[in-house]
Order: sequence, then structure tokens, then C-alpha cells
Amino acid sequence: MTNISSSAVSAEQEGPLVPETPQAPGPKARPAWRSLNFGPRMWVSLGMILAIAVLAFIGPLLYPYAPDQKVGGLYDAPSPEHILGTDNFGYDVLAVLMASTRNSLINGLLAGTLATLIGVLIGVVAGYIGGWLEEALMGITNIVLAIPAIVILILISMSLQSTDIPFLKGIVGLALVIGITSWPWTARAVRAQASSVATREHIDVAKLSGARTGGILVFDVLPYLASYIVMAWVLQLASAILAESTLSMLGLGPSGTNSLGMQLHWALAFQAVAVGAYWAFLPPTIVLTLISFALLYLQSSLDEVFNPRLRRGKKKNLARAAARRAEAARKLAEQIEGRQEVTA
Repeated sequence: MTNISSSAVSAEQEGPLVPETPQAPGPKARPAWRSLNFGPRMWVSLGMILAIAVLAFIGPLLYPYAPDQKVGGLYDAPSPEHILGTDNFGYDVLAVLMASTRNSLINGLLAGTLATLIGVLIGVVAGYIGGWLEEALMGITNIVLAIPAIVILILISMSLQSTDIPFLKGIVGLALVIGITSWPWTARAVRAQASSVATREHIDVAKLSGARTGGILVFDVLPYLASYIVMAWVLQLASAILAESTLSMLGLGPSGTNSLGMQLHWALAFQAVAVGAYWAFLPPTIVLTLISFALLYLQSSLDEVFNPRLRRGKKKNLARAAARRAEAARKLAEQIEGRQEVTA
């Protein structure tokens, strides 16, 4: 009897054996990329970059004239057949513009990516390891920064034009020159960020778990620098395209290759400005301006995406959240007052 009574008491305390109603599943967690704030500035810059890419890579497939096809005389005015007229060689300006834009974009991608890789590698190693290695790498970086980059570019470009290696005379050779001379400021900035990350607790945990230096750099340091590296890469693209245009305008660009800078070079050499042939120099100038503006606009919009403090509309969101909290506090106070009245 004692066992039966004790079990009955315990069953009464536990309550009736009724199956619990299943709870509705909660809302699924949103992916991480959904929390990013893609503002209108990003969409505008991406739209501009997409339009320029379509002009450069898809336009030549649909346009009837080739960039090296002679279709007219010296500086023929725009016409229904040739929308932007002809240049000093009698080539269609629009066909040359599309080929020049493609080569300039390829040069920017190659040079900007190379400069970013070199800068990130040097900056991460120097910032994480520190010590004499950091001093040596930063010393080399400071020496390179002290030398004007345009002087190095001119000297190396002149030497490449006199070489017998065809590979170095083209757009790839110029991209290599720009890439190996544009990394120092990226290295300095990444080094400062890597030094901050190296002092965090998860780095100590990774060391205690036996992770090697290479694995820590790849899996524990670089992910924290990804946003900054992306923005630095975008800026490197813009600076590489501008550097190529500068060298090409001076006549130091790749020989026999179309680019936006070479278009401006030939337009100035054949007095397009003096004779009023605006269609020879204005289109490459506009495209070059749009590329630089779009990339810089994209970089500023990425800064808003990765930095919540800079996001547009934050003050309005904070005001709305404060109003919601005040309304919730008011309702809670009314409920407490109502309960006190009932108990009284």
C-alpha cells in the first residue's frame, strides 16, 4: 500500500499524463547575407559596372565593325553608319572604344588583383608574426612608398618596350608592372588590421589547440579582414585602370593594343582637340570617368554594407525602435496598474 500511495502522490504532483501539444516551429534563421544592407548606392554602382562590362565584352560580338577595320578617312564625323565617327586611322570609334574598354578592364583586374594579393600577404604576415620580420617587411614597404610610383612605372614601362619578349610588351606585361608597384599602401593598412586581430582570444585558442601558423592565418585571421580586403581590391582596380591610362597617354602603353589611354594618346597626337574632332577623345574620356566613378562609388557603398555605423537610415531605425520600446513600457505600466487595482 505504501508503494501504491507514494506512486499516486507522485503522479498527482506530476499532473495528468496528457500528451503535450506540439509547438509550432519557429521562423527559420535568415542567411547571413540577408542581414547585409545593400543600399541604393550599391545598386547604382553595380548597374554602371554591369553596363560597362556589357559594352566591353558583349558589344564587340554584336557590332558589325572590327576595331582594326578601316572604314573611313581621318576623323569622319558621326553618321548613321558610324555612330561615333572614325578616328585618325579611319577606324570606327565605337568599335575601338569597346575593345579599349575591354583591355583596360582586363588590365585593371590583373593589376589590381596582383597588388592586393601582394599587399595582403605581406601585411598579414607582418601583422601576425611581428618582431624582426615585421620591421623588415615594413621597412621595405616604406622604402617603396618613398619612391614616386609614376617614376618607377615610367622606367619599367620603357624597359619593357625595348625587350624582345612579346609577353611583356602586351597588356599583361603592363598589368604586372602596375601590380608590383601598387601594393605598399595595402600592405600597411592590412598589417595594422592583422596586428589587432592577432591579440584576440580566438587566436590564443587556435594556438593552444595545436593549429599551425599557416592555418591560423587562413582560417582565423583572414576572415576578419575579408571586408577590408574587398574594399581595398576595388580601390586597386580603379587605381590600376587610371595608371594604365596615364602611361598610355604618355606613349608608354602596350604597343599595338587598344586601350582607353591609347585612344587618348592618338587623339592628342593627331590634333583631335585642335580640329574639333570631339568624337575621337570625348568617348574614351567619358568611359574612363564612369569606370572610376562606379568603382569608387562601389567602394563607398561597401563601406556602408560592412560598417553598420555608416548605414543610411540608422537614425530613423533607432527612433522607431525607441518609440516601440516606449509604447511597450507604457502598456506594461497600464497592466501593472490594472492588476494593482484588482487586488485592492
